[in-house]
Amino acid sequence: MLKIVVDAMGGDHAPAEIVKGALDSLAMRTDFMVVLTGDEALIDRELTKYKYDPSRVEIVPCTEVITNDDVPTHAVRTKRDSSLVVGLKLLKEDEEAGAFVSAGSTGAVLTGGIMHIGRIKGVLRPALCPGIPNVNGGRTLLCDCGANAECKPAYLRQFGIMASAYAKAAFGVEEPRVGLLTNGAEEHKGDTLHQEAHALLKATPGINFIGNMEGRDIMYGDFDVAVSDGFSGNIALKSIEGCGKTVAAVLSEQFRKNVPSKLAYLCARKQVSALKDMLDYAKLGGSVFLGLRQVVIKSHGSSKAKSIAASVCQGVDAYRGGLIASIEKMLAGSGLEETAPAEV
Repeated sequence: MLKIVVDAMGGDHAPAEIVKGALDSLAMRTDFMVVLTGDEALIDRELTKYKYDPSRVEIVPCTEVITNDDVPTHAVRTKRDSSLVVGLKLLKEDEEAGAFVSAGSTGAVLTGGIMHIGRIKGVLRPALCPGIPNVNGGRTLLCDCGANAECKPAYLRQFGIMASAYAKAAFGVEEPRVGLLTNGAEEHKGDTLHQEAHALLKATPGINFIGNMEGRDIMYGDFDVAVSDGFSGNIALKSIEGCGKTVAAVLSEQFRKNVPSKLAYLCARKQVSALKDMLDYAKLGGSVFLGLRQVVIKSHGSSKAKSIAASVCQGVDAYRGGLIASIEKMLAGSGLEETAPAEV
């Protein structure tokens, strides 16, 4: 049976929310099992709170945890029995393992992924790619959202290729519409990096490059993929998260002000609920680390059960959809696989 490896000790709410999320994912699908890495006693304590099929849950004991205070490279090299490192090794060594999910240190997941899983041939820089909810009820893939703060035009071209492959493999989008995130829709907008990246994306075979896009277009649904450098992408992601929380908070405050407001809420409850659901990025899971030889998903550090469950299912879909093979195929079709040596 397909195994999804979950770092039970990673994140602000580990292991309680991580274990609950992993079990919730099992209730959503029947064709996989989860492997929980971490402190066996703590994991067992959480498992006793729920009813579940024990044949679909495995625990791999670990004695160490990598925290956000650790230096990622040093921690990955020295904490070899950490839940994160052990999980990545399981993904690499166990033929039944299809994906790894962690809400732990972003730097450690990135470092560990490159060190223990390795890059797909020809990939210059792996990138983090979350799904952003859009007005059409779907998602816009934002690539990169923080793995590469400084980029070259060739990186952005590969981000467009890899995210297109992800949209096809995991979500069934036949011809993903790709946009380059910059400060204006016109072709001449942006700094030198974005102008050169625009020319490269426009000339890249195998992707449906529409042109430049602005930050507001991410959630409006006219694009399936937003290509970005990690610095700009991270700001866009955090701004969207903040906007969602602000809208929810303002609505809650306004509808509780007085009796007329509360009555108004009763009339608009269905619409408000739909709006909150549309803005809920947690339901879409984490960020896939595109460019590695296997599926690695980085969930938000503050992830609770809902987001972890979505991340696990995300891993199932990416693996079963043939994400890695799809990226390899698209890189080869663009001519980049043979010409682009991986950079350190």
